[in-house]
Amino acid sequence: MELKKQFSAKALEDFKLIDRAVKQNDQQAFGDLLTRYKKPVYHMILKMVRNVDDAEDLTIEAFAKAFKNLHKFKKDYTFSTWLFRIATNNCIDFIRKKKLDTMSIDSTYKDDNGEPVGIDVKDNNLTPQEIAIKNQKIELVQTFVTKLPPKYQRLVRLRYFDELSYDEIAKTLEAPLGTVKAQLHRARELMYDLVKGKEQHI
Repeated sequence: MELKKQFSAKALEDFKLIDRAVKQNDQQAFGDLLTRYKKPVYHMILKMVRNVDDAEDLTIEAFAKAFKNLHKFKKDYTFSTWLFRIATNNCIDFIRKKKLDTMSIDSTYKDDNGEPVGIDVKDNNLTPQEIAIKNQKIELVQTFVTKLPPKYQRLVRLRYFDELSYDEIAKTLEAPLGTVKAQLHRARELMYDLVKGKEQHI
């Protein structure tokens, strides 16, 4: 193995966590990976979409997709490179669908080895493959939603699937805006817990 010559100490530690997560179904390993990268992934996404709530949602989706496919990860590059590409591609799909007025996303994230992780944007409509990926993402999040306590399920469906704003959800439910925000925040935390250790069974 030449990994030590190719990768940083952090990247090598990530590889160990991935092995534990995939081979031993170690929930703590999933949790450690989430803890390591949740903030940088969130901040990168926030720069792309410029909306705190959307960034939170997209961060959950990125980790859900990455962890579900973790068994496919190959140690030809760092986990951070792989994860950030998943996150950026997910954001690009979101931006294209929403047609958001965003800042330039030509800037790049550098992985543990200092290599830039580029963001490729196509101006085309969704391809059949992209539509299939989007449907898989919805199915994945839907599975998490069904595991939430009933009082959170309608809130999350309105936010994720009906794509309503916080104000629109508050009006729909005839609930205070502050209550909606607080309960959706709690729902996200519960979904992070599901992503962290249970998504590999989906």
